[in-house]
Amino acid sequence: MFVYIVRRLFAAVFLLLIVSAITFAIFFLLPRLAGGTADSLATQYIGKNPSPESIAAVKKNLGFDQPLYAQYWEFLRGIVAGREFNFGPNPSQCHAPCLGYSFKDHVEVWPDIVTRLPVTASLTLGAAVIWLVTGVTTGVISALRPGSLFDRLAMGVALAGVSLPMFFTGTLALAVFVFNWPVFTNVYVDFSDDPAAWVQGLVLPWCTLAFLYSALYARLTRAGMLETMSEDYIRTARAKGLRERVVVTRHGLRSALTPIVTIFGMDFGLLLGGAIVTETVFSYHGVGEYAYQAIAVNDLPKILGVTLFAAFFIVFCNLVVDLVYAIIDPRVRLS
Repeated sequence: MFVYIVRRLFAAVFLLLIVSAITFAIFFLLPRLAGGTADSLATQYIGKNPSPESIAAVKKNLGFDQPLYAQYWEFLRGIVAGREFNFGPNPSQCHAPCLGYSFKDHVEVWPDIVTRLPVTASLTLGAAVIWLVTGVTTGVISALRPGSLFDRLAMGVALAGVSLPMFFTGTLALAVFVFNWPVFTNVYVDFSDDPAAWVQGLVLPWCTLAFLYSALYARLTRAGMLETMSEDYIRTARAKGLRERVVVTRHGLRSALTPIVTIFGMDFGLLLGGAIVTETVFSYHGVGEYAYQAIAVNDLPKILGVTLFAAFFIVFCNLVVDLVYAIIDPRVRLS
């Protein structure tokens, strides 16, 4: 088990290096292949009507005149040890992990992301608990009663949840439960300031986001349980006289959890990197809304920082999923 964990850690680090290289190439190599120059990139740090002297100075200070491999090395070194930027007469120290400076605000990207992370984490954690519990429970009950009224009704609602886009359900929820009938608030409050207000402000986006994902999990759980409950070892467990609850939870559901754990790791890591549509619809200042604003104004360092930030969470959550595999499936430990 220890060797398996070490092997997966090395694989995760290697994957992060590949992701950083591809991301760096997308933002710095592809523009040059499309005709962009180092001057055009340096101009975004200056503003309107820059002089040739200021463009040359920024290009030199930021290393845009260096080869791409040298720029990539400085980029990696900045993430590990920090970098020093020189936008003018006074140098600016970007502390590790340095993801660069904003084109528009001229502030470090990493502290901006960190200040918005509690909003995104609160939204993701609450919604994940709701969609995991409701989705898996609904899928199990539907699989145990295939063709029943509950099964048809649940799968119909699940189909609607998968089909309806988030911006539609989010806007509809705001119109009904905030503006027409003010049952919930649409203001984020820190948990440390007021836990009750924190919950009240997040219930609506939690339920809206969970409606989309729980529908997918319900359908996936139902399909997995229908396949698992027809296996020979399930009939053997029943023939041994085990209780139906034990057969369903310990033997049936545990085997059907493998695809659920896989997709949950991907979804959870992706949302921790920023729930762009949800945060934009509900006007919550999280990482997703931060990325949306960066895309709107073409702020390259912010976009690059959020991309790497999201990639880290996706890789990390997949690493956790691989470790969970070893717990729920003994065959992984044996392999």
